[in-house]
This record gives sequence, C-alpha cells and structure tokens, in this order.
Amino acid sequence: MTSAPLVLGIETSCDETGVALVRAHPDRSELVGEAVASSVDEHARFGGIIPEIASRAHLEAMGPTLRRALEDAGASLEDVDAIAVTAGPGLVGPLTVGASAAKALAVALDVPLYGVNHVIGPAAVGELVHGLFPVRLMALVVSGGHTTLLRVEDVVTGVTELGSTLDDAAGEAFDKVGRLLGLPYPGGPHVDRLAREGDPRAIRFPRGLTAAKDQERHAYDFSFSGLKTAVARWVEAREDAGEEVPLADVAASFADAVADVLVAKTIAACEREGIDTLVVGGGFSANSQLRELAAERCAAAGVTLRIPPLRFCTDNGAMIAALGAAAVRRGVAPSPLELPVDSSMPLELVTL
Repeated sequence: MTSAPLVLGIETSCDETGVALVRAHPDRSELVGEAVASSVDEHARFGGIIPEIASRAHLEAMGPTLRRALEDAGASLEDVDAIAVTAGPGLVGPLTVGASAAKALAVALDVPLYGVNHVIGPAAVGELVHGLFPVRLMALVVSGGHTTLLRVEDVVTGVTELGSTLDDAAGEAFDKVGRLLGLPYPGGPHVDRLAREGDPRAIRFPRGLTAAKDQERHAYDFSFSGLKTAVARWVEAREDAGEEVPLADVAASFADAVADVLVAKTIAACEREGIDTLVVGGGFSANSQLRELAAERCAAAGVTLRIPPLRFCTDNGAMIAALGAAAVRRGVAPSPLELPVDSSMPLELVTL
C-alpha cells in the first residue's frame, strides 16, 4: 500500500446503495469520490421498506454506482488498496448483496476486506468533516432504526454502548407520527418541514425516561413509544370532539419533545462521563430542531459539537469507507473472505 491507502466503501444495509472512496492519510481521512442510489421511491406506496425490493434495487444499482464513484474520484479499480463493506446490522438481503460485491472485488483485486458496523459509520464520517477524533468522545447515532449512545475511546477498537432506545427509535417515531398526521412516507422529513411552521410550545408532550426515578436504571436510554402514543391520543381527542387538528403545532411540539430528550440526556451523559466532544450522526441528525438545540445546548455546556453536513446524514458509502480507513490506519487485521452478514451485529463489534 501507498502512504495514503485508497479505501473503497460499500453500504447496502437498507434502501440506499452507497459507494465511496476515502484516502487514509496518517493524520486525516480524505473523501475523494462518492455516489449514492436510493430505492426509497419504490417503497413509498407500501409505507415502509420491503426487503425483497431493496435487494433487487441494490443488485441493479451496484455496478452503475461503483462506476460513478470511481469517475467522481478520477480513479480506477486498480487504484483501490482496501475494501470496507457494511456487515451489519441491517436487512439480510441488502447486506448480502453488498457483501457479495465486496468479496468479489477483494478477490479480483487481491486487496484486504473489512466488514464493518453500519451503526458506527455515522460517527466515523465525522473524521471526514472535522478531522481525526480526540482520545475520548461521545457519539449519538440517531436514525430510523437506531437511537444509540456510544462512548468512543477509539472509533475502531474502543467503542462502548452506554444506552439505546427501549422501543421506537427517534426516526421510527417520526415516521409513525407522520403517518398519523396523513403525511407521505417517509414521514420524518415531512414532519420536520411541517414543524417549522408550528409552535413547539403549543402542546406539552411527555419526555420519556427523564424523570428522577428513571435516572438510576435508564440514564443513558431513550423511549419514544409513549410520546408517539400521547400524540395519537391528543389528535384522536380533537377529532372526536369535531375540532380542527393544528397539524403544524402538533408536529412542532412532537419534534421539540424528541429533540429535547435526545439533547438533554446526551449532554448529561457527557458531563457524567467527563467528555467534552460530541458527535451526532445518522439519518435523524438531519432534523432541524435537533441540530439547532444541540448547537445551543452544547455551546452552553462547553461541549464541542461535531455534526455532519446534510449530505452525510442518510446512509452513504462515505461513512463505511471512513470507518474502513480508520481500520487501515490502525493496522487492524482484515476480515476473512467468508465474512458473514449479521442483521443484529452488536454495536461494540466494529469490524468482523
């Protein structure tokens, strides 16, 4: 390998086919090319992801997306020094498509293969934007499937799961409330846009697991199922009374409750753990209220906030290539070619 190995990253955990190339410099990671193809429109009429449709879409998109990423980087396959691929968690069919492509490329190019954790990727992408991580940091990964709090002492070898959602993830709750309010799928972006038109203080919705009695057992955990139910009951009561439902105020108050819980519990965890750097990543990190509240409260608490540009919030190959680059930089042993996919890959296992 050269002094700055070129790492190809492949992401196919759900409905986005992401391919990217990152150079693993000794002191930084550099994104040199990327491409993403999404099948979300094919799932919209079903109101959720259909694994079989996603798998076929990945098969169709893999070749063209790989070519576009290479063209964007001005590189060829022969320039690739290592390959990183999402091994889990995710949907088994889509994961298998990506892993199969990565294995074939690794054999054809005779380069090492790294099976990496999809949930750690949104944290690792922060190294592309803000530079290499400090020795210790907190990572909040929020998406449609995950709301997870991680203590990171090394993004490859020192990740500890402190807490997670006990029921609905933040993004999942947004999609369900979006459906309740009659908004198109996926509901998250539509609820976010609608919330900007409403009053976040119009309705006081509950903040799950924030009471004093919850702090001993669930200081690091999240729960949004009760909040979702509270929204449903509030809307139902207005409809039963024949009253007009103020959709924008409902969306704004709901979004404010989610952001409040996420930020409050995360900053409290930083203080408890003696950590002064926070990385926020994942699809839900695109939420405007979360971004604004995190910036405001981190500044007040003296916590440095690292949150990626919107282009890196959804699933993408850059986050997987960045995690692969971190593994290469540390001299981590590659994964075996018989690398399995694991739909429930534990979060403390960064590479397989």
